[in-house]
Amino acid sequence: MFSTAAEAVQNEKYKQPLIELLYQLADDDFILAYRGSEWLGLAPHIEEDVAFSSINQDTMGHASMFYQLLEDLNEGPVDCLAHARPANERLNAVLLEMVNGPGTYLIEPKYDWAFTVVRHYFYTVAKKVKIESLKNSSYEPLKHIALKINMELYYHLLHWKTWFKQLCLSNDDAKKRMIQAINTVIAEFDGVLSLGALANEMQEHQIIEGEDLLRQRWMNEMKNVFSEIEIPFPLKIEMKSGNGRLKEHTEDLTEALKTLSEVYRTDPAASW
Repeated sequence: MFSTAAEAVQNEKYKQPLIELLYQLADDDFILAYRGSEWLGLAPHIEEDVAFSSINQDTMGHASMFYQLLEDLNEGPVDCLAHARPANERLNAVLLEMVNGPGTYLIEPKYDWAFTVVRHYFYTVAKKVKIESLKNSSYEPLKHIALKINMELYYHLLHWKTWFKQLCLSNDDAKKRMIQAINTVIAEFDGVLSLGALANEMQEHQIIEGEDLLRQRWMNEMKNVFSEIEIPFPLKIEMKSGNGRLKEHTEDLTEALKTLSEVYRTDPAASW
């Protein structure tokens, strides 16, 4: 059990898997919060616009907390970690960097709400599984943050689960769109479930539980929901477009980071 960053830094074998996991958690939330923010003013109705914006603010706040833990471990200033690192240094899952649909926020955005609902719901379930595990982490600062995040995740999960079930149980067109979105997300979702090359070390040092166990918990939750909507649960979970935990990314991430880092690059002293 490590109570402070100073203690963790002194143990190289412990520090490396801890830092690896923190980058995954931070980068995942950071890029997905941005993709969610692109729906501002474009959500299906005004109530959803407000609710989704709130969720994105929470998620970006979670990313900030994870980056702060990295700063405490001497990885660099929070703003630099969030904005100055190029795509080939990021550890987020590729699924989370994928665009919402064709067009851009300012020029003819033709975004896919079904894809957004499925991606956010599946991700939130996986995040909840990880956060529940981190509530018992051997790294005390991470444990404390997990307890804070867990309270907000309850509402995030309820929000996306409601959307997911309602659309899947709606008319034939909605159900067809949702099935297409499910297939798209599943083709990349193993990247979200992966803990990367240091997964065994993370488990060994009790920073988080084993990848296989966490994956099984996610699948159990998914299978329960799929039985309610009477849609077969996909048999194969893949990561077709690259392994983000190994810093493999698409051009979507590079373009997103250009926008996200614009203010930082103009004035590195600005606060994000």
